[in-house]
Amino acid sequence: MFLGQLARTAQSCLRPQPSATAFLPRFFSVSSIAEAGYKMKSHSGAKKRWRSLASGSDFKRGKACHSHLNASKNAARKNRLSTTAYSNSAQSHKLKKLLLPYGSH
Repeated sequence: MFLGQLARTAQSCLRPQPSATAFLPRFFSVSSIAEAGYKMKSHSGAKKRWRSLASGSDFKRGKACHSHLNASKNAARKNRLSTTAYSNSAQSHKLKKLLLPYGSH
């Protein structure tokens, strides 16, 4: 039993000690996305609903409630629902984070 404890302490002494830079805080990332081992994913629900405009700073979408149960809706309402909806500045800011997590456009 004493020899087993002695062998374990000898092995722990032979382990490499961490370097002094291992304890310094990192204020910026030094590795690429592939080296980090994870990637941010774009929001799949937003991908299906929103399209980016040519400028890249604004987005557009179709309005809901236009595809079915139209017999009970009057013509003005159906025309209003067929128009394109555009994002405002607050939505655009959030959509850029959801759809383009790495700022590719």
